[in-house]
Amino acid sequence: RIYGTSKEVGMSYAHLLPPHYRSLVESWLKEDIPSFDYAGYVVGEQTEKAVLLCKSAGVLCGRPFVDAIFDYLSCTIEWHFEEGSELSPICEVAHVTGPVRALLVGERTALNCLTRSSGIATHARELNKTAKDAGWPGSIAGTRKTTPGFRLVEKYALLVGGIATHRHDLSSMVMLKDNHIWCVGSITKAVKRAREVASFSSKIEVECRSVEEASEAITAGADVVMLDNFEPKVLQKSSAILKAQFPHVIIEASGGIRKENIEQYFCPTVDVISLSTTTQGYGTVNFSFKLLKEGRDPTNPTVSSVK
Repeated sequence: RIYGTSKEVGMSYAHLLPPHYRSLVESWLKEDIPSFDYAGYVVGEQTEKAVLLCKSAGVLCGRPFVDAIFDYLSCTIEWHFEEGSELSPICEVAHVTGPVRALLVGERTALNCLTRSSGIATHARELNKTAKDAGWPGSIAGTRKTTPGFRLVEKYALLVGGIATHRHDLSSMVMLKDNHIWCVGSITKAVKRAREVASFSSKIEVECRSVEEASEAITAGADVVMLDNFEPKVLQKSSAILKAQFPHVIIEASGGIRKENIEQYFCPTVDVISLSTTTQGYGTVNFSFKLLKEGRDPTNPTVSSVK
């Protein structure tokens, strides 16, 4: 299977996933069924087939995780759309076959994963399109404001949606924020200490609130400076000053940026724009999972009259 949006044949964002991603499935199912599955006892083990329906527009994302869920439960899945496809409702996204109890065990966990990862990918795709339409050449990125235990899925979804993940965790890159600097006493001292242990293999980023602070950070050896909570016009002026003096430095803008106002932050002297709405506050894509039974409508239409 080919996941993701890479144009190169055979390339897949699923190839980025570590081997242990499948262990997430066991923890998710253990959370949902900590002891007895009472409703599962009712339906038994006969083989049934279910359809996965998309009921709202969005980008399909999360196939490798859904595959892992149903594979763990000894079910087989047949997909009708590639990862990263733009879906229009109502459409049949996949069919899943297996023991009926197993199908229903995996249903909610698969839907929870799929609706959220597809929601993130959809929001990311919209942000990516906004930047391209405006002709801005920089990178839009997520943040470390992710859901505990769900970060791998969320970061993966950002890639499928077409934007940068930013750092994955505290070990990925050094980011010195205001609390680090206040504790140490100065930006220069914080950067020097970080470089002692991070060596040449890791970038150092410093959160700054002024041109003066950013200049100190760059002079001390920072590779990236984040201009945090700057108004758009102040950001444009500040980033231009810094780029003129330090053309090699990467300038990131962050804080208070949303889909609705992101275009105000597009300027040639800003390289990266990061925003937390990529993994917080995004809309979800509506999927449903129904057994295919004669005389039953899997689209589950709204009840419009008293019967």
